[in-house]
Amino acid sequence: MGEADATAGGSGAGGDPQRLKRIAAAAYDYENDARWAGYWSNVLVPPHLASRPDVVDHFKRKFYQRYIDPGLVVEPMSSMTSTQSSRPAARSSATPSGENVRSHDSGSSMRSTGASQQPSAERTANSLRLDGRTIHFSINAWVLVVASLGILPVLPNHISSKAYRLSLLGTICSSAYSLYSTYGKPRAWNMPAIQSWLQSIIVAKDFVHLMFSLMMFTSNVHFKIALLPVLCWALDHVARFLRRNFTHSSLYRKYLEDPCLWVETNNTTLSLLCSNAEITLGFLMIISLFSSRRNIIQTFMYFHLLKLMYHSPVTSGYHQSVWARIGRAVNPYIYRYAPFLNTPISAVQRWWLR
Repeated sequence: MGEADATAGGSGAGGDPQRLKRIAAAAYDYENDARWAGYWSNVLVPPHLASRPDVVDHFKRKFYQRYIDPGLVVEPMSSMTSTQSSRPAARSSATPSGENVRSHDSGSSMRSTGASQQPSAERTANSLRLDGRTIHFSINAWVLVVASLGILPVLPNHISSKAYRLSLLGTICSSAYSLYSTYGKPRAWNMPAIQSWLQSIIVAKDFVHLMFSLMMFTSNVHFKIALLPVLCWALDHVARFLRRNFTHSSLYRKYLEDPCLWVETNNTTLSLLCSNAEITLGFLMIISLFSSRRNIIQTFMYFHLLKLMYHSPVTSGYHQSVWARIGRAVNPYIYRYAPFLNTPISAVQRWWLR
């Protein structure tokens, strides 16, 4: 009895140092240690696990073990224990034939194999989705850089023209990929299915972006103002992606957090800027009808797109605001100096609001 008590007391005393080390690790001020920010930014943790307190505490203990106290023992996050209760039961019970045992074992092994394959398939699907989002972000980041080069008067004319077309092409790819990943493809390649599919995507923001980029890409006249909406769309997507996925990066917190926060808080201003640029582009296309590079069909199609933007839920508020401001500025002069235009303008307004 005395030896047992001594042994128990010795084991309890041996466990006390680790308990004290864990308490010290939990009480350590990680936020004021510059090494912790760099350590945490280099830890590859899935986004759905990075916000869990137990995961953060585990890596804090790992950090404490590495930099403060190497004697701290850090337990693994999860222990993989697999017990198959069916096999002991099969061994303990007497079976009349060995074939039943073999069939039972094969069935349990198939179930365990299927269970092990399901998490791997789920992980593969998650990685594919992550890769898709990363590719989408890369395209928009590329569009942001190329559109910035194309819209600024810092490059020669032929290089600026190539940047103009490349940025529009990148927006076409980005919008088409986003539409496909969100809405998929039609259920069947017949007219009712395609019509139903088009009705579901026609009010989407990415569909508007796709149509705008396609029209500008195929136009024989290059208006640099067309790159302004493209630039704003890419900037918004890049900022949102960075804020969702790089919040633990020290580089992001030092250089990119404030610009991304500004983009997010001024989203309405950027949307109004895009609407002004899109409507201004429509008037420029009307003016281009009097030049040698006019394109009547494309101008007509673009005003159909402007009409769609006026009625689409994602852009209607901004476009209606811009058109109302234009009406308040122009209508008094029309009523005073050109009253004969009231009839055609009323006809156009009826078509526009229909």
